[in-house]
Amino acid sequence: MDDQMAARIRANPRFIELERKRKRFAWTLTIIMLVIYYGFLALVAFAPNWMGASFIGSVTIGFPVGIAVILSAIILTGIYVVRANGEFDRMSHQIVEYQNMEFRPKRGGYR
Repeated sequence: MDDQMAARIRANPRFIELERKRKRFAWTLTIIMLVIYYGFLALVAFAPNWMGASFIGSVTIGFPVGIAVILSAIILTGIYVVRANGEFDRMSHQIVEYQNMEFRPKRGGYR
């Protein structure tokens, strides 16, 4: 891909929309994960008695809460992958198809 083609792709309204959607979605999931993670740390710091309270036998409440933090990261990653493999991939393929139509090789180069 030459610089001219890359510049035209970056200027494509569909590409701009794809970038905007992906960035907004990624930041949304990042903020959710940060809230979960720092919420866990806040519980450890400011509610140690509650986190250390017995849940089942010798297992404290902190243990399942910590597992939930890890599981939330896995779930949020899965949510991103599903959307990336669906909507974002469809949008990417549309952009590529459009650019391939625009840049059909003619004798001696591109249109």
